[in-house]
Amino acid sequence: MDHRDTAPETAPEAAIVIGAGMGGLASAIRLAAMGLAVTVVDTCDVPGGKARALPSAAGPVDAGPTVLTMRAEFDALFALAGQRLDDHVTLIAQPILARHWWKDSPTLDLFADHAANIEAINSFAGPREAAAFAHFDAQAQGLLAAFDAPVMRAAKPDLAAIARTAVRHPRLWPALLPGMSLERLLKLHFRDPRLVQLFARYATYVGGRPRHAPGVLALIWRAEAAGVWAVAGGMHSLAAALARLAESMGVRFHYATQARRIVTQGGRVTGVQIEGGRTLPCRHCVFNGDPAALTAGLLGDAARSAIAVTTTRPRSLSAFVWAFAATPHGADLTHHNVFFTDDPKAEFGPIGRGQMPEKPTLYLCAQDRTPLPPQGLERFEIILNAPAGALPPSDEEHQCYQRTFPRLKAFGLTFSPNPQAHTLTTPTDLARLYPASEGAIYGRSPEGLMAAFQRPTARTRLPGLVLAGGGAHPGAGVPMAALSARHAAEAIRQDRISASTSAPTATHGGISTGSAKTARARFR
Repeated sequence: MDHRDTAPETAPEAAIVIGAGMGGLASAIRLAAMGLAVTVVDTCDVPGGKARALPSAAGPVDAGPTVLTMRAEFDALFALAGQRLDDHVTLIAQPILARHWWKDSPTLDLFADHAANIEAINSFAGPREAAAFAHFDAQAQGLLAAFDAPVMRAAKPDLAAIARTAVRHPRLWPALLPGMSLERLLKLHFRDPRLVQLFARYATYVGGRPRHAPGVLALIWRAEAAGVWAVAGGMHSLAAALARLAESMGVRFHYATQARRIVTQGGRVTGVQIEGGRTLPCRHCVFNGDPAALTAGLLGDAARSAIAVTTTRPRSLSAFVWAFAATPHGADLTHHNVFFTDDPKAEFGPIGRGQMPEKPTLYLCAQDRTPLPPQGLERFEIILNAPAGALPPSDEEHQCYQRTFPRLKAFGLTFSPNPQAHTLTTPTDLARLYPASEGAIYGRSPEGLMAAFQRPTARTRLPGLVLAGGGAHPGAGVPMAALSARHAAEAIRQDRISASTSAPTATHGGISTGSAKTARARFR
């Protein structure tokens, strides 16, 4: 629904959210629950941000995130409006977290049940590796507990609190040592290279390379092991449900509308100018886009210095994304599948040099297997890791096809009909869809021991401007974007309290960027 012709946003406590991604939608809901008059502006004609979908013969197919964890964050959003998530979206708990494939090897399923994982790994790699997994699992659980409150749920990461926790739990020390990469940490646990490769893969979930990402990212395994849900219809269905919830709370949406600049007066935000020259007055602005758009000046000069450039660089990984409908033949798929390369150096080596991986690992989501497959056409998403930034000129579509589907055929998996080039989104496309991102889909790189402490927080240097989304603290991923909205809303709540002793002033001035597109088309 488009409310561009409704009454003007003149409430003294108006808030504008730029971007209708997961972080922007969650922010809008939280601000509406606080009593603010909220308007969301997005260049696309549907909500979702990176939770985008493309058309197919079997219906809209996800071309963005597919893994939903930490569902309690979304239960909480619906509860703010006195609603139940289950009344609006069908979430299907996945007993099999993922099926893992190697050439000339049995597959390995991992589960939401700890005992089932011990049994599966014992059958797959023997009792020694099953015992190693038990130790790794406990360490990962400890890391998650240590980082949850002082990092993910804190407005600003508290290094001292982490240090105090580590002192009380010596088993966490190895993961926190300087220079301890995730890959190196896993090699301390496992002798089977397949298990090292499997759990090292979690670095890519937030845009890092296993050999360079810190060992603390082992905690991602425990976040996933706590529960994975499939969204009936696809992840974009969750975004649509959040938008409907926001509308029911009075939030107004301006779709197919680009934010041109953030307007300031007296050193603080007073409005957002949209295309056509109209300014929407506000006291609070949430930017739900890549924070690099601020430092690039896409939101104007006043916002350019709102955050430090170092909080957005270096960039995370990008991706090649296939999204299509076909009838599969051969391999016994589950909802989430990972087909591992037999040469990790041929994947991450080229990525480190800014090139397409020669032998990529392939993540495949069989979107309609929840859990049983439908008859006939199914919707699929396949993701290959890639570097951010400009790739060397090449026939990207042809090269990517050759490095995807012949490799899957070697695992016994084929599709009918064969996916066509128009079903592929490249890093170049992603750079166009998300301004200033350079194609990076996870914001700042997670590589380096202190990377978690170097992302921009919700609060910026520009009073009235806060950040939400995967590019801000606490990081990338659908649940993290929802958590970022908590921090954004809390920053605004505190500002309202501090300003309550004096009357707010809303005057007009000047400053710009567009929010992320959700379809494969030129950024408007």
